[in-house]
Amino acid sequence: MNDELQRANPYLSGAGNSSLDVRNRVLRNTYWLLALSLIPTVAGAWLGIAMNFGQVMARSPGTALIVFMVGGIGLIFAIQRYRNSSLGVGLLLGFTFFMGLMLSRILAYVLGFSNGVTLITMAFGGTAVIFFTMASIATVSKRDFSGLGKWLMVGVVVLIVASLANFFFQIPALFLTISSLAIVIFSAFMLYDVQRVINGGETNYVSATLAIYLDIYNVFQNLLMILGVFGGNRD
Repeated sequence: MNDELQRANPYLSGAGNSSLDVRNRVLRNTYWLLALSLIPTVAGAWLGIAMNFGQVMARSPGTALIVFMVGGIGLIFAIQRYRNSSLGVGLLLGFTFFMGLMLSRILAYVLGFSNGVTLITMAFGGTAVIFFTMASIATVSKRDFSGLGKWLMVGVVVLIVASLANFFFQIPALFLTISSLAIVIFSAFMLYDVQRVINGGETNYVSATLAIYLDIYNVFQNLLMILGVFGGNRD
């Protein structure tokens, strides 16, 4: 029946193919830009470690938190503002450099362990496995995961509130709980964000890359923190 309709109306068939081509192009460009964004992230992390940026943040954690929130949120708004231009790509790469710089504190801490490189490799590998698993499910599954969005946003709000509370109280059990929940929530966000691109819900590859990058970043960071707590070796 669908084939007959498409033969009767060639414009209907062309529109469907065009829409599919657009979605495939957005997904392809998203993955390429996502891979490219790892370069400034690594560069920022390397520079932060070389400059002992983590020690500077440790001396004034309140200031570091403000810089992270203002700088990160400011760049996110700027990226969304210019997402339809080449400036948006440049701002995104600048944002990933900034995030790499912020990541240098936990990386420097983990590298202080004798097995620090191994822990970082495990966190990277675990994050890659989670991403490819979620992206594969989003690609092949016929289930619509768009309903997860509102619940995941509630989860993020809870994580932010809990993280700010633990910033003052420093409760180890709460810290581990927050990190574990963050891994679960942002893993689910990978599934949600990739499927949005596949289903045509997100048609801008800069915005799509930003969303998926933040998912990956948060999973990696929290996985690394948990590995550092349970697997760090000072010998």
